[in-house]
Amino acid sequence: MSKVMEGVRVLEVAQFTFVPAAGAILADWGADVIKIEHPVRGDTQRGFVNMGGFALDPDRHPLIEHPNRGKRSVGIDVSTPGGQEVCERHRCAAAVLLPNYLPAQRRRNKFDVEHIRAANPTIIYARGSAYGDKGAERDTGGFDGTAFWTRSGVGHALTPEELGGALPQGIPAFGDSIGGMNIAGGISAALFHRERTGEALEIDVSLLSTAWWAAGASVTQGMETGETMRSLMPGATASVNPFMANYQTSDGGTINLCIVSPTGYIRDTFAHLGLPELADDPRFCDVLPLIENAEAGV
Repeated sequence: MSKVMEGVRVLEVAQFTFVPAAGAILADWGADVIKIEHPVRGDTQRGFVNMGGFALDPDRHPLIEHPNRGKRSVGIDVSTPGGQEVCERHRCAAAVLLPNYLPAQRRRNKFDVEHIRAANPTIIYARGSAYGDKGAERDTGGFDGTAFWTRSGVGHALTPEELGGALPQGIPAFGDSIGGMNIAGGISAALFHRERTGEALEIDVSLLSTAWWAAGASVTQGMETGETMRSLMPGATASVNPFMANYQTSDGGTINLCIVSPTGYIRDTFAHLGLPELADDPRFCDVLPLIENAEAGV
C-alpha cells in the first residue's frame, strides 16, 4: 500500500473510537499520528473490562487495537499548565489536530481552535462530535449507541416492526468506525485544499450526520414519499421482489438472494436453487408475474 500520508504529522487529543478511528486510518496511510493520553489512566476505553457481555483481555483489547493501531502514544495531563505547554510544542509541528472533547473541555484545556490556530495558523482542525459543533446541541455529548444508532432512526429501521421498540446496537463502535472514515476523508480533502490554496480548514463530522449519510437512500425516500423501509422478521420476504430477501435453510442457515433486477436471471436463479421447473411456471416465468406472485413463491 502506498503511504500517501507519509510526512504528515497528526496530533490526536481524543479517546474512545470516534475520531481515534480516523487517526488509525491516517496511520495506515503513512501519517505520523501522536495520541495524547492521560499519563495514568490513558484512554478511558483501556479500562473497559467487557464488550457485549464478553470479558476482554487487557493485553489484546479490541477497542484499543482497532482505533489506535499504528500510532505513537504519549502520556500528558492536558489539564495542567505543564501539560498544555508540552501539547503546544507538539501542535506547532503538526499538520492536523484531531479532538473529540466537548467545547468546554477544549477551551479549558487550551486545544480549542482559537488557541490552536494562535500557535499554528496552518493546522487543519478536525472535530468529531455527537450532534455537530455549530448547532444548538454542540454541548451535548453522545456515543454511537445514542447518536448514531438510536437518535438517527437507524436502530428503528433495522428492527422488525413485530418486535416493537428498537434492537440494541449489536456491533460495538459501529457508527464510530464509519464516522472515523468520514473524518479521514475530510482531512485528505483539506490537505489537498491547503496544498493548492494555502488555506487551513476546520472539519466537523458528527455521529448523527454519519448515520444519516449511511442511511441516505432511505432518508431521501422518506423525504420524497413519507415511507421508509424496515427490516423483516426471519423467514419473511418483501412483497415486491422475492429474489431480494433472506431465506432460512432446513439446516438453520441463511441464503441471501440479492438479484436487484430479475430480468434475464429467472431461469438461472431457479436452476441454482434446484427448482428449474419453476422457470416454466407462468406465475414466475417473467418479472411482472414473479412480482405479482411473490408470496406464492415463498
